Amino acid sequence: MTEKAEDIDEGWVMSTTTRLSFEEFLRLPDDDNSYELNEGELLVTPSPTPFHSVVRIRLTLAIKSFVKSHDLGLVLDETDFRLAPNTVRRPDVAFLSRQMLKGFDFDRSPVEGAPALAIEIISPSNSAQDMLLKVHQYIDAGCPAVWVFYPLLSLVAVHNATGMHEVKGVLEEQVLFGASKLTLSLAEIFDRDYTK
Repeated sequence: MTEKAEDIDEGWVMSTTTRLSFEEFLRLPDDDNSYELNEGELLVTPSPTPFHSVVRIRLTLAIKSFVKSHDLGLVLDETDFRLAPNTVRRPDVAFLSRQMLKGFDFDRSPVEGAPALAIEIISPSNSAQDMLLKVHQYIDAGCPAVWVFYPLLSLVAVHNATGMHEVKGVLEEQVLFGASKLTLSLAEIFDRDYTK
């Protein structure tokens, strides 16, 4: 464990940051916590809110149905991806293209490399700075697209190597899926009727 001193106007405050190697990360206990490794810094992710879980499940089901019906690959939720030697991230939802599944080891975690699409859902505990860093880590690792869903704003920020744009209403994507076009109604994804 590495300690950092932070200068505060009234004096010094000691805080701790746990630094781990990838090998140490692999030896963490299999408990109820969700861990990520951010360039060697261990992060413990708080449990998602119920609405976050509802949005994740809706996205997973919609994208999984689309991917399966067009035989495009595999959709995973809450799976670890090793993006760099000491960086492991767990997107809420991930898409792996059919080509990425050649030689894929279904019994190994974390998955080596980035998915074709990483989806993150903003929770109250997420900071803008941390999410932007995570988006850059995905893209720098070769992820062609990262979608960040903002439930409170009813919008999606679509990131790729050329930049970012925001989508409200209906998200349409074809680039990632070849001849097939995915269409998602954000009103349905963000609907507060939890029985849908």
